[in-house]
Amino acid sequence: MPAITKMKKGFTLIELMVAISIFIVVMTISMGSILNVFDANRKSRSLKTVLNNLNLAVESMSKEMRFGKNYHCGSGGVVTTPQNCPSGDTLMSFLSSSGVQITYRLNGQTIEKQVGSGAFIAVTAPEIIIDDLVFYTIGAGTGDSIHPKVLIKIRSHTGTGKSQSDFTLQTSISQRTLDI
Repeated sequence: MPAITKMKKGFTLIELMVAISIFIVVMTISMGSILNVFDANRKSRSLKTVLNNLNLAVESMSKEMRFGKNYHCGSGGVVTTPQNCPSGDTLMSFLSSSGVQITYRLNGQTIEKQVGSGAFIAVTAPEIIIDDLVFYTIGAGTGDSIHPKVLIKIRSHTGTGKSQSDFTLQTSISQRTLDI
């Protein structure tokens, strides 16, 4: 049986191989943990960007609708005529406080805004994929006993694969001007 050779410092070759093997296992586990932290950071940054952008879009829509009037929900009829849609629709139009007709709609996977008779412009970032946008309106007409209210429900996601984040946002808006 061959004798185990000693290295200069007194370690055997087997002891050195065991130490290197343990080091490699520990480093592999550590690198996996570091990669998971990077993935979590990437997902967190993308979610923050999406939520900030979507928050700005919804806040802008809410503010304009709150001070608007003559809500028209749905693509049917004339958008300048008030129209309820308690079952929901993807298009909402109203007269702004400055007297300009504003329309919001879902176009593909983007929320778009039209001011007056101008072109529709995207109000959400391309990173946000809007899966569903629904406006619910009650009390749109004058002369009824219901104060106008709009409910907006948005279901969306960002990212793909393991870094995909799904979220749903809902807000309720009540008209500030008197409904007379």
